[in-house]
Amino acid sequence: MTDKKHTCQYKDPNNTDHSSYCCKEAANSSGYCFWHDKNTDKSTPDVKGKLELHAKSGGMLRGIKLSKAQLEGIDLVNHGHKQGYDFSHADFYHANLKSGHLFNINLMNASVMKADLRDSNLNCANLEKTNMLGVKWSGSKFENVKIGSKLKQEYDAKNAQINKDMAASIDYLEQAEEIYRDLRKHAEHEGIFSLSGFFIQKELTMRRLQLPRYSIARLLSKMVDIFCGYGEAPLRIIGLSVIIIIVCAILYSFTGLNYQDTVQTISSEQSLQQNIQFFFSSLYYSVVTFTTLGYGDFTPVGLSRAIAAMEAFTGSFTIALFVVVFVKKMTR
Repeated sequence: MTDKKHTCQYKDPNNTDHSSYCCKEAANSSGYCFWHDKNTDKSTPDVKGKLELHAKSGGMLRGIKLSKAQLEGIDLVNHGHKQGYDFSHADFYHANLKSGHLFNINLMNASVMKADLRDSNLNCANLEKTNMLGVKWSGSKFENVKIGSKLKQEYDAKNAQINKDMAASIDYLEQAEEIYRDLRKHAEHEGIFSLSGFFIQKELTMRRLQLPRYSIARLLSKMVDIFCGYGEAPLRIIGLSVIIIIVCAILYSFTGLNYQDTVQTISSEQSLQQNIQFFFSSLYYSVVTFTTLGYGDFTPVGLSRAIAAMEAFTGSFTIALFVVVFVKKMTR
């Protein structure tokens, strides 16, 4: 049995039971094994073959340090297994992974900062909370990758805000914007337009969050996001339109509408059935006002006129916006 004093000191950051994800490799003078020692030079040509053999033999891959490693064309596919090799928390800073076979690889919480991933196969890879700043993506296969709802930099920016370090928060948001921009360009080049649509939304969201909290520019950007997801969510426009129509219908029900020279409103003096019937009449009027049809059977009175004017303006703008966004999505 290997002496614990001479085994690698590495423990996974997510280690909770002090036994899982601990490296069993022999330690060198630094207290870490060859793979987990960040000061050991991994740029030599023989590292590629050693790493492939280490992975195939079931060696510990989580948290290994491969900064500037020359791994061009490496095969890190876990052949014959449903799950790929687990490189969580690994460091591939400035590593050369060009033309690498990385199908289904798990890089969660890892760093591939400034790594060369050109022409590599990253299909089905897990890149959640992975530092992807400055990665070279050109030509890499990128289908069914798992990015997660937020990047590592977004979590870091949130923590910086909590600690009142706004300069650091802005810096992390700028990094996140750059990463999303690079991912968006690559997804567009590869023809994965649904994914590129998600990336452009996130890219513009990162740009918005860098603006002063109560600025007009940030408010307008937020409104565009709410209305149409920066042009990538046409269904959001439909949902918002339905909400506007229903809200205006409720307001018309209480402010009143003129029908055949009689002003009608919801009233406690009327029966429940009459009030429900008038609400549906208000809903009908809200629809024709939102779509700017204006049949003329119902007309607004008093405060209803202001509500109708705002709804008509909002409706004409929203319908035009939906057409633009829908055409943009369909022409991709």
